[in-house]
Amino acid sequence: MKIELPFGKEKRELSIPDENLLQVLTPNETAPGLTGTEEVVRALEHPIASDRLRDLVKTGQKVAIVTSDITRPMPSYLVLPPVLKELNEGGIPDSDITVVFALGSHRAHTPEEMKKLVGEEVYSRVTCLDSKDDFVHMGTTSRGTPVDIFRPVAEADVRICLGNIEFHYFAGYSGGSKAIMPGVSTRAAIQSNHSRMVQEEAKAGALEGNPIREDIDEVCERFVPITFIVNVILDEKKVIRRCVAGHFIKAHREGCRFLDTLYKVSIPKRADIVIVSAGGYPKDINLYQAQKALDNAKHAVRDGGLILWIASAKEGLGEGVFEKWMTGHEKASDMIEHISREFQLGGHKAAAIAMVLEKADIILYSDLDPAFIRSVHLTPCSDPQEALNEALARYGKDASVIVMPYGGSTLPCVQ
Repeated sequence: MKIELPFGKEKRELSIPDENLLQVLTPNETAPGLTGTEEVVRALEHPIASDRLRDLVKTGQKVAIVTSDITRPMPSYLVLPPVLKELNEGGIPDSDITVVFALGSHRAHTPEEMKKLVGEEVYSRVTCLDSKDDFVHMGTTSRGTPVDIFRPVAEADVRICLGNIEFHYFAGYSGGSKAIMPGVSTRAAIQSNHSRMVQEEAKAGALEGNPIREDIDEVCERFVPITFIVNVILDEKKVIRRCVAGHFIKAHREGCRFLDTLYKVSIPKRADIVIVSAGGYPKDINLYQAQKALDNAKHAVRDGGLILWIASAKEGLGEGVFEKWMTGHEKASDMIEHISREFQLGGHKAAAIAMVLEKADIILYSDLDPAFIRSVHLTPCSDPQEALNEALARYGKDASVIVMPYGGSTLPCVQ
């Protein structure tokens, strides 16, 4: 079978012997419905556990719309126009609306990147800001996380959070309150929250009892109320398949349930070899982002198996502390010991990669220099087909292969 795998803005094709192919993990079939902007409009007209947005606002209020940065596939340029229309109909002029890009711990945008994210019309209509430099302390959660929020969001009368919902390897799911924590929070606050990633309950697809998600939601329940959310679920082609709008918890959970029907994929067993693509640009813009696909792949590979990781990573590792950890430890296992005694944001993703390496070999096909890849404890390859052929020879004629073309989105679950 010939399978195309997203790689940056291109594709890479692999040929896999039929007798070795156990499964290709693609989204489950769901009933067709509205897509794109039409689905967003439908959700805005039928909010979950909430009045319509236009009925929640009034003239004179200052509105902050928090949306995703460039490392996320969130199509803000499609979602924002109908949201602005609702606000305008509710008496809010464009001059009282600010769009805030939730940077979390990521780099700032160029003006051109901002324009690309929201679309030229929206960029010309409303103020667009990165969440950086100016934060307000609003309290501390019951788990000890400081609530330090970007001032334009903290001081807004109305907070609207946009985002896309996908599996998150320790927060359970993205979306919902994550636009606030970590989205518009300080690095110290994010580090405090994320330090709980080592707890067993902090895992992909888990909400109840997940200490990180519960801490995230507490930030918004107690300190930074969200007026309204608009979250989308994208298919493998980044088309909006479902939109949920309304209450920041109830609408988000409805979106998570739909995501499960689309992307939680049953597998009969763990495979000898897993081929995983992060899903192409922007999910593989750097290794920091592409790591999510690797973490999902660990659920599909057997102990002692091999993961062929397909990720362009044109922008390199993507985060300063992550790079320091990946390049600054003699052995990958040293990162696991380090994170257990000293949690550092950025280092957490390095340690997560090291934890996968404890379970399986990782071969990386990317745009990175091979010598650099070796220096960060991974094995480079210049030809993914050649790497697969060598892996098949290594594991024998009965070697089993699972392919994850959209590894950042699909979560394997053994039946």
